[in-house]
Amino acid sequence: MRLNYPTNIKIVKLPCSGRVDILHLMKAMEEGADGVFVAGCLEGDCHYQAGNLRAKKRVAYVKEILDKIGVGGERVAMYNLSAGQGPRFAEIAREMTEKIKALGPSPIRIAKRKAAGRPTTEEAA
Repeated sequence: MRLNYPTNIKIVKLPCSGRVDILHLMKAMEEGADGVFVAGCLEGDCHYQAGNLRAKKRVAYVKEILDKIGVGGERVAMYNLSAGQGPRFAEIAREMTEKIKALGPSPIRIAKRKAAGRPTTEEAA
């Protein structure tokens, strides 16, 4: 469809959103992602029966963990849409990017930069 979405979005394709594990989401944050969103099938319409419901529970759990450690659960989200909703995917990508920009860099990424002795974005400015 040649839809435009932000170039800083990295897409990881899986056969089902139910394959997304808590570790995948946490690892993405640890590796420097400022935010992560999972796009799964519409509820009740999963080819693998309940994969999207499992993904939804895992995303909710990661949000809870990120809130408890002070990173902010709003950096992780789950969206349900069908494969034919490409324009909606692009819209979600833009919305999520704006939301993350408003939140600023992930505290995890800032801490890793400081530990490595590199200036953070705020210090470099």
